[in-house]
Amino acid sequence: MSDLLTVKQFAEKHPAFSQGSLRYHIFHEHTNGLEAALVRIGRKVLIKESAFFDWVASLQLKLPKNKS
Repeated sequence: MSDLLTVKQFAEKHPAFSQGSLRYHIFHEHTNGLEAALVRIGRKVLIKESAFFDWVASLQLKLPKNKS
């Protein structure tokens, strides 16, 4: 599991995701499906980088298709 990052490390590595937005998604992990991408050790929350991007891709699949 070498792809584990803290919220701060993840935001620094991927600036498209702010610490605030990551914490929002972590807070709502049980309703948005993100729990599979998180590891908790006590109060520390670590993000599995590859699983996070799998989650992002799954969100794209749930969007309605534009009819143009």
